[in-house]
Amino acid sequence: MFARLVEDDMFEIARQLEQTAVYFNPVMLIGPGLACVLLGLFVWLGGLGFRKVLAAIVGAASGGIGGFFISGQNIMTTAISAGLAAVIAVVLERVFITILAGVLAAILGFAVLAGPYIENAGEATSVEWDKSRNISTRQTIETAEVYIARFAAETERIFSRMLVYERAIIAALAVIFAAAGFFLRRLTSAFCCAALGTILIFAGMILMLLYKGAAPISRICQNQLYYIGIFAAMTAFGMTEQLLLCQRIRERLTRRKGKSRDEEEPETVSEDWRGR
Repeated sequence: MFARLVEDDMFEIARQLEQTAVYFNPVMLIGPGLACVLLGLFVWLGGLGFRKVLAAIVGAASGGIGGFFISGQNIMTTAISAGLAAVIAVVLERVFITILAGVLAAILGFAVLAGPYIENAGEATSVEWDKSRNISTRQTIETAEVYIARFAAETERIFSRMLVYERAIIAALAVIFAAAGFFLRRLTSAFCCAALGTILIFAGMILMLLYKGAAPISRICQNQLYYIGIFAAMTAFGMTEQLLLCQRIRERLTRRKGKSRDEEEPETVSEDWRGR
């Protein structure tokens, strides 16, 4: 009813999604959107100081999303897969951060290089709608699945149309950033936190604007360089802020531990003397 299963370009899919999303159950857009923004701010500005927490959150989200779609929306399977993924991500934190860095680098590289392959078929316009026609939660999920599948198919088609050197650039970015996870762990972790946090903020804002009918995806497709610049600036700021702030916090904690040890040493000596 709300999605035509035809082969469209990315811009056309985005425009259809924006026209359909205004009829989604508000809870399915506003709730996850707000959660993404809040979580994104935390990861963007402070994720480096809580790497294990970040690994657990990302692992649980990845496992939960994968389990949700693979199991056909089975809640129990989704919860189990999310829990297992979170445990694995925490136990193998260094490996997880390395893989995450490579994946993020590949995604960002693809997003930049895919620009010329995205058709721009007109200007984005806000959508007016009758709120009384909102569809149920189940219909919202089913419709969202259809659009996710269409976006995935179009992404695969764009990648297949890319030139050899463009694919090589994406692969090289993934390998370089993954290797940096072993040799420059702190810098790579800061990049992962800043980039992932920025992605979550963008995703959350898009979800909330979709409910308002503001056509955010179409506007991003039309002004790709502008939004790429904003994304790069936010990522750079997040990296710099976390590297400086987390370093200062670590130094302060080290000093406090040193002072507490110095204060405890005399008491230890006096107790040992009395014992003798």
